[in-house]
Amino acid sequence: MLILSLDTSTAACSVALHKDGTLVGCYELFTERTSAAMLTTLIDNVVQHSGFTLSQLDAIAVAKGPGSYTGLRIGVSTAKGLCFALDKPLLAINTLAGMAEQVRAHYPANYLLCPMIDARRMEVYCALFEASGQEISPTSAQIIDEQSFSNWLAKNTVVFFGDGAEKCRAILGHTPTAIFPEQLIIPSARTIGKLATVAFETGKFEDVVTFEPFYLKDFMTNKPKKAIL
Repeated sequence: MLILSLDTSTAACSVALHKDGTLVGCYELFTERTSAAMLTTLIDNVVQHSGFTLSQLDAIAVAKGPGSYTGLRIGVSTAKGLCFALDKPLLAINTLAGMAEQVRAHYPANYLLCPMIDARRMEVYCALFEASGQEISPTSAQIIDEQSFSNWLAKNTVVFFGDGAEKCRAILGHTPTAIFPEQLIIPSARTIGKLATVAFETGKFEDVVTFEPFYLKDFMTNKPKKAIL
């Protein structure tokens, strides 16, 4: 089983190749606006440098969101294009689930994990997972205030991480049961591919024609100011 995975949910851009669930190659870039320019190059490199060809792939996996509107469009359109061109199935993994997979082995089994992606102002995209990886509170857009996660924090230790966690730290950092790791956790194709292996084995494929990114919210733009005549 050979799965190519893409993650362009945020400013970072990553591609990974997993064979039978084991990571065999990964390229990651952490500079602004790299997805559109470099994604195809990274795909070619990770496949070729790992000793395979695109025709040998069994599936294409993509981080479906939430995240950057532009980044998600680029990643999903690239994944769908590969699926059509190579006649391969599509797998889609929640970006936040992939983030939780990065850290869950580092915390006790009774801790809860809350990956966060920065949205706008005091808003974040987040979800809650058990340390086993099981989602217990679905992906949502949350405006952070003093009451955020109070029900969970009253009975559990919660680890907040990701680039949206800084907003939460400023308000909830004093709470004894709130943990904020110093290391920044960025979405990565490494764990998207790991979760995609499980999705492949259980037949959780997407319809390549109709699949769309998980934007979570409608795209918003600032209204142009009226010209002064």
